[in-house]
Amino acid sequence: MPGIVIVGTQWGDEGKGKIVDLLAERARMAVRFQGGNNAGHTLVVDGKKFISHLIPSGILQKKTCVLGNGMVVDPAELIREMDELESMGIAVTPDNLLVSDRAHLIMPYHKAVDIARECLRGGTKIGTTGRGIGPCYEDKAGRRGIRFVDLLNPNTFRERVHAAAGEKNHLLSGYLKAAPVNPDEIIGEYLEYAKRLAPYVKDTAVLVEEAAAQGANILFEGAQGTHLDIDHGTVPFVTSSNTVAGNACAGSGVGPRRVNGVLGIVKAYTTRVGRGPFPTELFDEVGDRIQRVGAEFGATTGRRRRCGWLDMVQLKASVRLNGLTGFCVTKLDVLDGLSELSICTAYTHKGETLREFPADLEVLAGCVPVYETHPGWDTPTVDAQDFNALPASARAYLRRVEELMGIPLQIVSTGPGRTQTMELQDVFGGV
Repeated sequence: MPGIVIVGTQWGDEGKGKIVDLLAERARMAVRFQGGNNAGHTLVVDGKKFISHLIPSGILQKKTCVLGNGMVVDPAELIREMDELESMGIAVTPDNLLVSDRAHLIMPYHKAVDIARECLRGGTKIGTTGRGIGPCYEDKAGRRGIRFVDLLNPNTFRERVHAAAGEKNHLLSGYLKAAPVNPDEIIGEYLEYAKRLAPYVKDTAVLVEEAAAQGANILFEGAQGTHLDIDHGTVPFVTSSNTVAGNACAGSGVGPRRVNGVLGIVKAYTTRVGRGPFPTELFDEVGDRIQRVGAEFGATTGRRRRCGWLDMVQLKASVRLNGLTGFCVTKLDVLDGLSELSICTAYTHKGETLREFPADLEVLAGCVPVYETHPGWDTPTVDAQDFNALPASARAYLRRVEELMGIPLQIVSTGPGRTQTMELQDVFGGV
C-alpha cells in the first residue's frame, strides 16, 4: 500500500491541490491532515475553476475524501463547499466525504477573537486570514475545544458552548474591546449544521486504516507550506499547526508504517503572502512580471503574493524536515520568456556564509542571497507533456534544481489544467 504524503516546501501556494487531483485518479482516499479554511486550492478541470478550502481535491476524481482529526473545521464553510460542488454536478455523499469525529469545530467566537486581536496589533499584524484558525487550535491545546463528536450530542454541546462563551466574552469585551457573542444563538445555528453533517461524521482513523490494510493507495494532503509550520516556520508569521509530513500520521490517526513516500511540491520560483522575511524577494519589473503572469493572488484572501527567485536554502531545509523522497515542480511556464533566471544557493550575513535556514528572523531579514544564474528560454513550456520537448535551458534549470535538492524530480507542471502535467516517475510505483 503506497501511502504518499504531499506537502508544500515553501510558504504555501505551491499548487498542491492540482497534484492531489492528478494523483487521486490512482488512489482510493485523499486525507487532509491539518489546517482549516485558511488554505485554498485553485483547480482547473475541463476549463472550470473550483477553489477548495476544506475538501481535498480528490473529490473531483470521485475518490473518498477525509477531513482528518488534525483539522479545524468551520461547518458553515464545509456546507458551502459541499453545495458548490453539488451545483457543479459533483456528488458529495457520506460515501465519498468523511469528517473525523475528533476534528475540532471553529466557532464564531474564534473568528471574533482572531479579527479583534489582529486589529489590536496595528502595525505588527501577523497576516492572519481572520478565519478563527489560530484561536481554535489554542482551545484544542488548552483542552477547551469542541469536537464534531460533541456537536452530535446536543446536551454536551450546549454545556461546552456556554462554558466557552463565558471565557471568550470576557476576553472580547474586557480586553479586545469587541462585541460579545450570544451562546444561545451559536447553539441554535450549530445544531442545524449538525442535522446536515451528522451522516458524514465518522471515526475516520479506523476507516483509513482499513483501506490501508486492504492495500489501497492513499494520499495524505497537507495545507500551507513547510515554512509556515508552527514549529519549524518563520514564527510568528506562520500558521497554527504542523504542516510538515510528520504530522500526516498524527493528523490522520494512522501509524508511520502507513507512509511510504513524501512528495514535496516546489513552485518554480518563490512566493509569500503577508508579512515576514523573504530573502529572495524581487522588487523590480521581473518580480512584477512573475506576479502578473503567475496570477499570484491568494486563493483564500485575494491578497497579492510577493514573488522572488527559487531559494535552495529554504528547499534543502524542507527536504530534511519532511524526509522528501521526490519532488514536483509547478508553474514552470510562468518563467517562459525571461532571459535569465537565478537560484539562491546560500545566504551571507555579516560576512558569514549560511547554508541552513536560520530561526532568528532578524538574521533571516538581514540575509543576502548568493545566486547562480542560468539562461532562460523563449519557447513556451505551457502545455508541454514530454520532458524532452522542453527547451534545453528549461531542462537544464530543472536538472540543476534536482541536483541541488538531492532527490528525484518526479512531476513537472506547465499550466493550471489537469492535462498540463508530465510525470517523470510513477509516484506510487516508485515506493
